[in-house]
Amino acid sequence: MEKKTSTELVTGFIGLGAMGSAIARRLVASGISLQVYDPDFARVKSLVELGAIAHDSPRSVADTAEIVYACLPDATISRTVAYGQDGVCGGRAIRGYIEMSTIGRSAVMDIAQRLKEHGVTVLDAPVSGGPKGADAGTLSIMVAGDPRFCDSIQCQLNILAGNVFRIGDMPGLGQMMKLVNNLISAANMTSAYEALVLGAKAGLDGETMVNVINASTGRNSATTDKIPKSILPRTFDYGATIRTIHKDVALGLAEAEQLGVPLWVGRNTHQMWEYAITQGGADLDFTALILYMEQWANVQIRGRTALDDEKKEST
Repeated sequence: MEKKTSTELVTGFIGLGAMGSAIARRLVASGISLQVYDPDFARVKSLVELGAIAHDSPRSVADTAEIVYACLPDATISRTVAYGQDGVCGGRAIRGYIEMSTIGRSAVMDIAQRLKEHGVTVLDAPVSGGPKGADAGTLSIMVAGDPRFCDSIQCQLNILAGNVFRIGDMPGLGQMMKLVNNLISAANMTSAYEALVLGAKAGLDGETMVNVINASTGRNSATTDKIPKSILPRTFDYGATIRTIHKDVALGLAEAEQLGVPLWVGRNTHQMWEYAITQGGADLDFTALILYMEQWANVQIRGRTALDDEKKEST
């Protein structure tokens, strides 16, 4: 693909959920002519109000845009959007397809092969950083695929991300990198949550525990970011759902089974997220997993701000 500036390249975006809409907003704000589709018209409307152009199908987007991003919830939907009825496959304008969904290695490899048969280059480019990171342009993007295609859209990737990692030339490697990251992140959350509940049950203050941990060897992304921002203030609004992290852990376990790698900690981690799903918590923020642990221990972890607000409400 020939190099163009970010404002010259007609671009499409399919999938305007919490993550996709945040990424799409960044592209629109940078002056890119963005063609968008989502089955939820309210999501489309919010992007149109910012300057995007609405379409009624993925195929319609691909008839107009040279490159098309997709950020979708699962592999079945990703395959349908890529090469199903009214999918981008065979669109008149599309030359490159950037799969930002986390759907596993085999699904991306399948999509890459099917679209290659129609002259479309696929870039495997899952992201990390959540909707807030997408809004701020500080995502990490794990790119795998044709280096020339990646070079041609580097200007756009730089708009979206603080870090763009070139993982390899083969679609699927980006997915593996994302799953490795999310297995670690999911395990960090479950271990940090239950340890803090233990400390709170013994009488330790939540904010004090976090401050000590973050100056000590237990520090991780859960203690430095998720817990201070969403658990101590009791807002549980970090931005990703329990359903999403459960899906990613399950994908990681599936890849491990296929590759013959035992994941002892990964399987125990999966059970914690699975429990929350069975209790009706699928659409809760993933920081809300701690609520189940608190219920078991009959204790709550609160920061000083949340405690002060509670005192004001009671007076």
